[in-house]
Amino acid sequence: MIEQKTIHQEQLTALKRIEGQIKGIQKMIEEERYCVDIITQIHSIIGALYRVESNIFRKHIDGCVVHALKGKSESEKEKKIDEIIALIQRFRRSH
Repeated sequence: MIEQKTIHQEQLTALKRIEGQIKGIQKMIEEERYCVDIITQIHSIIGALYRVESNIFRKHIDGCVVHALKGKSESEKEKKIDEIIALIQRFRRSH
């Protein structure tokens, strides 16, 4: 199984960049910058967060889920399948 710490560490660079973008938006608001420019930056951050989410989700499937499906435990397989379905359903409700 892929070590989770390594997977999440890979996303820190992107998250630190996002953190910088958020601070940039705060500064834009303090400077009373044009609304459309602020919204454009917010959209950029949302896209970056979706990419981080997708990367972590893909690694989860490639690692944890594949490992469980290749294993002998039927209950572990069922648990991982249920977990993925619940996660997808949660994503659908949030949009």
